[in-house]
Amino acid sequence: MKLTLLGTGCPQCHTERYGPANLVRHGQYTLLVDCGSGVTQRLVGAGSSGARLDALLLTHLHSDHLVDLYQLIISGWHQGRDRPQRIFGPPGTRAFVEGTMELWRGERELRIEHEKRPSTVGLAVDIHEFGEGVVLELGDLRVSAVAVDHRPVKEAYGFVFEAPGEKAVFSGDTRYCGALIAAARDCDVLVHECFIHREMHPVPGVRTREGIEAVAAYHTLSDQVGRVAREAGARFLMLNHFVPAEFDREALIAEVAREFDGPFVVGEDLMDYDIATRTLGYRGMRVRVG
Repeated sequence: MKLTLLGTGCPQCHTERYGPANLVRHGQYTLLVDCGSGVTQRLVGAGSSGARLDALLLTHLHSDHLVDLYQLIISGWHQGRDRPQRIFGPPGTRAFVEGTMELWRGERELRIEHEKRPSTVGLAVDIHEFGEGVVLELGDLRVSAVAVDHRPVKEAYGFVFEAPGEKAVFSGDTRYCGALIAAARDCDVLVHECFIHREMHPVPGVRTREGIEAVAAYHTLSDQVGRVAREAGARFLMLNHFVPAEFDREALIAEVAREFDGPFVVGEDLMDYDIATRTLGYRGMRVRVG
């Protein structure tokens, strides 16, 4: 199983950290976790595309995790997709997707009529809503959802990907969460969000101290994420979905290392990890982990 961090950023616009999105490849299967801003470009950068996806899985319905959904559908069609886009998400996903498709219906019909492409099947959507438990199975790959604590968001999930001898876990957005720790027990890799509280300061007209504390309250803080990995017994931790998008990396590493003595990495867009070989790749470099 191979994981690629497509976007490690947050709602802030940034040229190096795009919106939250992750790619999982196992055998012949390719799955996308969330579709934040810039995901279609990052898919191509990772050697994939919207045309190749077997499923899109949404952790929750916050805009930064799904803002490029329509672009994903359109670009997949342009890339020759020959089947409907399968979308799995929490309750509310069907209304959101159908509403998005209706909003863009006129634009889509004009494209279909004018561009005269050989098929429109790639523009169709196949929507599935899920709760806790197994979401889908593809060959020997099983994907399960675990409810996490992102309140006041009522429906928010992490994902557990399991294949024979391999286990990868994505936290989604959550504060410190015992259910996620239990689900991630002894995983080969834990991909976890990281809110760097000490880097967030009030900015007149942009954000207040009260607002910073409110956002921090439903994310996992940088001085907690190492504890999560330690209590889960994770073999490798990939830090992801950073708020803010720019921060002191050395300070973050020291902070996480105080709670977790296992291997971990500060994730970057298009960084990948191969569980079978335990190798981490980034910009042509490959390093064996552990």
